[in-house]
Amino acid sequence: MRLALFEPDIPQNTGTILRLAACFRVAVDLIEPAGFVIGDKRMRRAGMDYLDHVEFVRHTSWKVFHQWVADQGYRLVLLTTRGATPHADFEFTDKDILLLGRESAGVPDEVHAAADARIRIPIAANLRSLNIAAAAAIALGEALRQVNGFPADSG
Repeated sequence: MRLALFEPDIPQNTGTILRLAACFRVAVDLIEPAGFVIGDKRMRRAGMDYLDHVEFVRHTSWKVFHQWVADQGYRLVLLTTRGATPHADFEFTDKDILLLGRESAGVPDEVHAAADARIRIPIAANLRSLNIAAAAAIALGEALRQVNGFPADSG
């Protein structure tokens, strides 16, 4: 199971998602270009010292990432407000990459069409979307629950 960020805009959200991934031992793929310098102090502040504990792979473009996904045999699952299937009704596998779009614009049609599946998190009517880090946490939590993929508890 992995998370992927398509050309993220907001360093604080990226840092928060990296911290989430570190806590759940999930790798993160960052598809460039980002709307900020990777390693930005705002990203580091949000990720805190957790950034040293996450597998983080940078891909120079969508094309490079998409080819890598195919080569590795992953299934690309796009979180989108245009998805027909609610996240809790979707059957996740441990070979899924949960793809999150740009905070400002989502993903282009080319990326939308390339996804193997498109899921949504149901929210109240007349509201646009969740914060991307909140959406990542909700979808990842359900995916890990389904595949029994949570790390061993240190408590």
